Amino acid sequence: MIALLTDGSLPPLRGGQLFATQFAFVPVAMLALALGLYLWGVRRVNRLQPRHPWPAYKTAAFVGALATTAIGVLSFIGVYDTVLFWDHMVQHLVLIMVAAPLFALSSPIDLTWRATTGTPHMVVTEVLRSRPAKVLGQPAVAFVLYAVVIPLTHLTVWYNYTLEHESVHNLEHLVFLLAGYLFWRQIFGSDPGSRLHPALQFGYLFLAIPIDTFTGLSLNNAVHEMFPAYLAMHRTWGPSLVSDLHLGGVIMWVGGDTLMLWPMIPVALQWLHQEERKARRVDRELDLLGL
Repeated sequence: MIALLTDGSLPPLRGGQLFATQFAFVPVAMLALALGLYLWGVRRVNRLQPRHPWPAYKTAAFVGALATTAIGVLSFIGVYDTVLFWDHMVQHLVLIMVAAPLFALSSPIDLTWRATTGTPHMVVTEVLRSRPAKVLGQPAVAFVLYAVVIPLTHLTVWYNYTLEHESVHNLEHLVFLLAGYLFWRQIFGSDPGSRLHPALQFGYLFLAIPIDTFTGLSLNNAVHEMFPAYLAMHRTWGPSLVSDLHLGGVIMWVGGDTLMLWPMIPVALQWLHQEERKARRVDRELDLLGL
């Protein structure tokens, strides 16, 4: 069903509307299924490997990722995501910059590998060793995917399709979570093949900042409404269409860059600590040689 036909009569977003919620069967079912499978995996790992139980912080990260996704899709953010452009941008940042890193931190691939035995375990192992899995796990592939997804979904006709077709909009949410997961697992993940040296992690994040900046500035510099679906909606409250577009661009630019900068701090500290340990090791070796 076309989303704008049902969202055009929404009241202004203020006051009590900030507590508005919506029930969408597909997202709720997927969130519930993901939670059930993950908790089953945790219980199985703890039973199979009692001396090496699944870390509680990873379970907390997964639950936090699901909760964040639910907020982005089912709260007032999801209710107004096809009416207000700036609200849509908030939703995108919540999914790709908050929920996705938490999913990466929860290491679902590692959990799946540890929770399976016998034939299922062999199948998971073969999948992880397959060429497509190895390609998707490459930092360069994850970076390029992120660099393509962000401008493509905000500056092209794809965005208008999400306003007109709920199925495309739901697909977009999954694309953000998947692309964000692949991107952030290079920083926070402990899955096989997802580790980068802190120096490379720092450069990886630094090079990603211009992607959000370019997208946000492109939206902020628009001189007319870019998406026909908003024109057809005839919204009579809130910011003007162009002002809404500009506000969304600022959120993408400033919010996206800020959320990208924060992880660079612990990465830089980890890089510094590794260099200090390396220097102390070299000093000890030189002392042993009498130099």
